[in-house]
Amino acid sequence: MNCIFCKIIAGEIPANLLVDNNDLVAFPDLNPQAPTHILIVPKRHVENAAELAEVQPSALAELFKAAKKLSVDLNLPGYRTVFNTGEAAGQSVFNAHLHLLGGRAFGWPPG
Repeated sequence: MNCIFCKIIAGEIPANLLVDNNDLVAFPDLNPQAPTHILIVPKRHVENAAELAEVQPSALAELFKAAKKLSVDLNLPGYRTVFNTGEAAGQSVFNAHLHLLGGRAFGWPPG
């Protein structure tokens, strides 16, 4: 498999793992879009969040639980979570992952 996230999960690529449990890993994004920008990735490789919902819906709940715990651990007063699904929506790594963004005010609608 040539997936960068799978290589991080397998330990082939080093990463600053903030969470590493049976279900997922979480690590800072290398191209942060906010002061806090963490990627939360299920250990099961699936292309996107919609596919994850079909094959392992409980994994979605685990991603959001991790986001909540990280927000508490990092003292974020609020945060935004984002899934990009498909290249047209900005997905560049085709493995499901939740973006946790915080540390600044966010506008609406998002760009």
